[in-house]
Amino acid sequence: MKAIVYRQHGLPISNPESLIDTTLPEPTPGERDLLVEVKAVSVNPVDTKVRAGSPVKEPRVLGWDASGVVRAVGSAVTLFQPGDEVFYAGAITRPGSNSELHVVDERIVGRKPASLGHADAAAIPLTAITAWELLFDRVAVPEGGGQGRSLLIIGAAGGVGSMLTQLARRLTQLTVIGTASRPETVQWVQELGAHHVIDHSQPLKPQLEKIGIPEVDIVISLTHTDQHFAQIVELLAPQGQLALIDDPATLDVVPLKRKSISLHWELMFTRSMFQTADMIRQHELLQRVAQLIDEGVLRTTTGEHFGRINAENLRRAHALIETNRARGKVVLEGF
Repeated sequence: MKAIVYRQHGLPISNPESLIDTTLPEPTPGERDLLVEVKAVSVNPVDTKVRAGSPVKEPRVLGWDASGVVRAVGSAVTLFQPGDEVFYAGAITRPGSNSELHVVDERIVGRKPASLGHADAAAIPLTAITAWELLFDRVAVPEGGGQGRSLLIIGAAGGVGSMLTQLARRLTQLTVIGTASRPETVQWVQELGAHHVIDHSQPLKPQLEKIGIPEVDIVISLTHTDQHFAQIVELLAPQGQLALIDDPATLDVVPLKRKSISLHWELMFTRSMFQTADMIRQHELLQRVAQLIDEGVLRTTTGEHFGRINAENLRRAHALIETNRARGKVVLEGF
């Protein structure tokens, strides 16, 4: 099967060897696995981080978002059958989805939204799972709840932010404030439903005071948390909540104590990595997300379509992600 791999970590994405086209043996599904014919993928910051920082002894396939068609199922599979259209984000401990065929545990797979093509479906899973777990599992806002409380999303125009903004606006009563720094990303976050948009390249607290929100109850920081940390502590209300997904070099949490601010980490790979007892929750939430999309409550967050799935186009996608200026998701479709 066709696949795109890296053979040496740390190469700049401008180097043609940073991602290469190759041919690999077709994978065999395990007893809980689906064998999926991949129709489309999207690219996430984790792809660039793994390529840059994870040494390999043999070629590694990246990719943690896919939409495709089930071709075969393992002996213990109960949720799907051949011919089903599915979407999912995969597991970081297994080969990725940048290949014609891919194996994935059925417990982290959902049925593709019927109203979307494969490219728009591939934009959704990783960011939807991350956003859902942040909002409903980590900071534990009840669906339909949050009345009288405020949520600040730092980096609201990115992939996770684009889903989180929608989920918070459509499924809770929180006042949703997103950050964005360019006219096109401000407009994007507004279209996704944020009540207010402020500029994260400028001091945050004066902007919040200007819109009549001097302090916020929840901050979900999706990027550059270390740069914003002092401001976050200042603007969070006493007994507030801070959740994050990025990778600060260091994070001194002592300043959180004075206000009794709680800290929450989110990594959507945790359930699959540790085979947790509630791993099937990711199947369930993807099923729910697909339903909400088909009902018109949520929309895809495709920002740009970069063409076919090959090394050249994936290098372009990685390069854009590394600028930290992507709006929504970059998708690729077909081999």
